[in-house]
Amino acid sequence: MASNPAYDTKGIWRKDKDHHIHPWVDFSTFKDEGSMIMSNSDGAYVFDSEGNKYIDGIGGLWCVNIGYGNEEMEEAIAAQLKEIPYYLNFGPHTTPPAAELAAKLATLTPGTLDKVFFGTGGSLANDTAVRIIHFYFNRLGQHNKKKIIARTDAYHGSTYLAMSMTGITFNHQGFDLAPDLVHHIPAPNTYRRPAGMTESEFCDAKVNDLENKIIELGPENVACFIAEPIMGAGGVIVPPDGYHKHTKEVCDKYEVLYISDEVITGFGRLGHFFSSELVFNFIPDVITCAKGISSGYLPLSATILSDEMYDVISVPQSDGALFTHGFTYSGHPVCCAAGLKNIEIMERDRICEHVREVGPYFEEQLNTLLEHPIVGDVRGSHFMMCIECVADKETKSLLPEHVDIGKLIAQQCQSRGLFVRPIRNQVVLSPPLILTRQQIDTIVSILHESFRQIITELSQEGIYIN
Repeated sequence: MASNPAYDTKGIWRKDKDHHIHPWVDFSTFKDEGSMIMSNSDGAYVFDSEGNKYIDGIGGLWCVNIGYGNEEMEEAIAAQLKEIPYYLNFGPHTTPPAAELAAKLATLTPGTLDKVFFGTGGSLANDTAVRIIHFYFNRLGQHNKKKIIARTDAYHGSTYLAMSMTGITFNHQGFDLAPDLVHHIPAPNTYRRPAGMTESEFCDAKVNDLENKIIELGPENVACFIAEPIMGAGGVIVPPDGYHKHTKEVCDKYEVLYISDEVITGFGRLGHFFSSELVFNFIPDVITCAKGISSGYLPLSATILSDEMYDVISVPQSDGALFTHGFTYSGHPVCCAAGLKNIEIMERDRICEHVREVGPYFEEQLNTLLEHPIVGDVRGSHFMMCIECVADKETKSLLPEHVDIGKLIAQQCQSRGLFVRPIRNQVVLSPPLILTRQQIDTIVSILHESFRQIITELSQEGIYIN
């Protein structure tokens, strides 16, 4: 694809650099380098404004599940715009797509989780979950149950509360958090477990961390535990077998509600619409989802509650009292139409089945990277994978701090036509779920070439890798 003449690349670059504040931007380089302009897309590929083609190995941001440029999705969005582009969902108003999507989601969720509150992103979904849980305990007369337990290296969003629940300390630099509301326990990082400890023993230890924290804070003060089935931005941390089932049992023991943050793992990334029950064998009290719910075509999220919770919160507090939570774009009809079409495409084209079939091949091929001395761990599941880099495989020690190995690998991959996501000493992949075996082979080949090049350069610089 040639450079698109419709784009004034230099002009857009300048306007963006001068006026657009980007999330997670490095101001030290952005002021000079500005942004790379992405202008076209197709399937698993994206193109920059100069016509260069890349496999999108990160699926936008864990979200473009059905791939780019899906004409059915485009037509469904356009058709809804012609019907009714917007109407508020406050009080006694709805639109057909909002009602239809809520009902459809109720058929996909486990247990009695069939009451749906819509938002526009994962941060709002998680904020909503906590606000409703606090309201729930207030309605039960348990006004002290407010504290939230999350985990180190967890990511739950970027609003004030969601970032307070996020346990990635790198993201907290210079920003404030909600004091004494959120408490963190260690992540269940099996790769980094103590030497000589079995996975089963490690699981027991991490479950005990939760129970001990609840006891320390006082069960009468703890409202909820929030956890990603597989931790995403913290390094694709897969918990030991039985972890979620047993932590749910601990929560039930102390009347602590369990929020399963399926913002990433939902909608096919692990081969199912939701993974809590079908992959991890537990049914939470709340599921939050976003990203893949619309495959990134429009902003949409959902906070899904159990019938038992709804039965409590839906009792009026007093005459004339309202449930005063919501957003202007809650249940936005065009976004909900996109969500409905996304699910329709996934079901008809058997995309979850495709992930269950091809995902193990993706894992198998990525594991060939372990032949490189710098690759300490390849972990994840199906289309949610991470490569962790180390200086020494035996000790699992990291490279010197000045070596931004994730960024170096990402730059090499980009020069060869592949986008991957660098997270410090890790490289994360979360491609569109339509990826073929041939595209997987191309991704892995580029990764091998990139690792060889970086290892050569590090050796030339005198950086020892064991």
